[in-house]
Amino acid sequence: MSSEHRRPPGTGPQAAAAPTGQAHQPQLNGLFASFLAPALCLSGPDGQVRPGGACGLFVEDRRLLSMLVLQVDGAEPSPLTGDIGGGADNSFESVCFNVGTAIPDPTLLLTRRRRVLADGLQEQYLFRSYDRRPLRFTLGLRLASDMAEMAAVKSGARPRALEAVADGDGLRWSGPEGATVEVRAVPPPDVVGAAEGTLAWEVEVAPGGQVAFGVTARLGGEAPAGAVVRPAPSGTSLPAVSARARDPRLGLFLERSLADLSALRLTTADRPGDVFLAAGVPWFLTLFGRDSIWAARMLLPLGTELALGTLRSLASRQGRRTDAETGEEEGKILHELRRAPTQHDLWRGEGAPLRLPPAYYGTVDATLLWALLLHDAWRYGADEARVEELLDPMQRCLGWLTSSVERRDGFVSYVDESGSGLQNQGWKDSHDGIQFRDGRVATAPLSLCEVQGYAYEAAVSGAALLDAFGRPGSARLLELAQALAARFRNRFWVEDAQGAYPAAALDAAGAPVDSLTSNIGHLLGTGLLDAQEESLVVRRLATPDLDSGFGLRTLAASSAGFNPLSYHAGSVWAHDTAIVVAGLARCGTVPARQVAASLIDGLLGAAEHFEYRMPELYGGHQRTERPVPGPYPASCRPQAWSAAASVVVVSSLLGLRPDLPSRRLYVAPMDGVVGLSSVDGLRVGSSTVSLRVGEGGVVEAQGLPSGLELVVGS
Repeated sequence: MSSEHRRPPGTGPQAAAAPTGQAHQPQLNGLFASFLAPALCLSGPDGQVRPGGACGLFVEDRRLLSMLVLQVDGAEPSPLTGDIGGGADNSFESVCFNVGTAIPDPTLLLTRRRRVLADGLQEQYLFRSYDRRPLRFTLGLRLASDMAEMAAVKSGARPRALEAVADGDGLRWSGPEGATVEVRAVPPPDVVGAAEGTLAWEVEVAPGGQVAFGVTARLGGEAPAGAVVRPAPSGTSLPAVSARARDPRLGLFLERSLADLSALRLTTADRPGDVFLAAGVPWFLTLFGRDSIWAARMLLPLGTELALGTLRSLASRQGRRTDAETGEEEGKILHELRRAPTQHDLWRGEGAPLRLPPAYYGTVDATLLWALLLHDAWRYGADEARVEELLDPMQRCLGWLTSSVERRDGFVSYVDESGSGLQNQGWKDSHDGIQFRDGRVATAPLSLCEVQGYAYEAAVSGAALLDAFGRPGSARLLELAQALAARFRNRFWVEDAQGAYPAAALDAAGAPVDSLTSNIGHLLGTGLLDAQEESLVVRRLATPDLDSGFGLRTLAASSAGFNPLSYHAGSVWAHDTAIVVAGLARCGTVPARQVAASLIDGLLGAAEHFEYRMPELYGGHQRTERPVPGPYPASCRPQAWSAAASVVVVSSLLGLRPDLPSRRLYVAPMDGVVGLSSVDGLRVGSSTVSLRVGEGGVVEAQGLPSGLELVVGS
């Protein structure tokens, strides 16, 4: 993710104009999204796409339409409801008070149905009359296109609208690189106003009757130069998984999330058969190393195909050389892939713009997470021949790990050598994402605590894969892991009045960055900590200093730099909390399960307030003081790993741990959390499995692969 997020002015239907002076990232809170990667449409909750802010129809990081406003007899309808649907579909209902009999009750109802296509959108406008007389009115659409690049929109730019030309029954705009946007109407409009960018129909509706109109907007012209992503193959979707529980929030969260995740699937132009998940709407509809890997890892209970597609897509772009400008290194997995270089003209800590090349490798953890995803996919039953094909890139990942540890003080560290890339390269990648308890921003090179946990687990998991497939090198990896754990134990632990805990990082001077953060929860289950150390981490996670009641704060409330509406210094990220929940479930102790249960309740509470479309992040206010989670103004929604948190909750409630190479499926259900009774549609190897959870943690399984043993218990 990028680090240039800042609190912007509102851009909703009644929002005031942005103040002059410094540009702001446009607000996303309150906007409705419909999407089918790599296309999306953002509108107000009434369905109107008004100029300004982030609203618009985007395809492949271009804004094809910057305005799509409907009017009836020159006035906008009065909105009633908006339904975010799931994935590609939205619908909006409104009434037209300015048409029909002059009585208090409206008699003309408009239903606006929107469906995003992979290269544009379709909208239908259905008018229903409840008047006793024929109704006559003018339906008008006002349209505009600026062909703005996504990075410019994100930086708060306001590009000039392009000139439209009449094109048969619609309008057309031409932009850079030979791209066009073409709008067609059905039935043909009575008036096409190219100079004004308008389409108009003279409409008559019989008493009690209905009429429908529609428009389609599509990317046309020549293929955009350098396009790197494509829609997932048509006719495919994520496997359907459902959960039944006493608490209905669990099933609703899972259902909405899976619909959104299915619409976030992409492939690259050069590998159309390998599907992965885009990171999120609207800014990150492309391949992201860390985000795509984490999302695929969290969704392994749905099968291994997404994991394998993600692994292959990233392996095809694995680093082969050293390049300070791109951050590329031998064996490294990239951070993000774009069609063209991007510049974000907001903040990079000291006011310098962030400039990223099309293939950017500024991430310290994606390489380690790639190896972990391969190992976990193998444990979930991925075809061994396909796993073996990926062992060479895995060994290059582990070679990068080894060289990183050797050249930087015995830990995996990062520093931006380019001067224009991400200053922080862990998942908290904003410029102030890593700070001391007193609020000082830590100076790179930085060694993040959670990255050392990933490194330890990657070394051990890589050794297991090498042994399983008869390859040498496992002993050296295990030695590296043990030495890393010893160094971590000696260097990372700090104390305060409440006892010991791991520091967030080591800074450039090797000093522990002593802030208390959610990062420490990522260490659970990696093997880096011993049982006593894990218990200390569990105890800290349970405190209200970190647990907001709606999930874990990224930075403890006791820190000087705490801000509940900061990007990484006090806000709550659903994926972050979900990763910690999974780690707590792996610990298996009673205290760990109690903390996991509390965090699960917090996530479900937040999901309920966000209509089960979990945002990228939200405010870290205390739930007892603010009973509704506070929206973060510029939060992406949906976000792949936030939606995937729903699957992590389900698998953690089950205590699900497949080990197909050993022919075992381990489950250890949590009692009394949400009253989980069944989960259907899980994928274990090539089989579809259902699990029934009874009183006292009794589990029954249907559809298990032949010869697979079900092991129930901690």
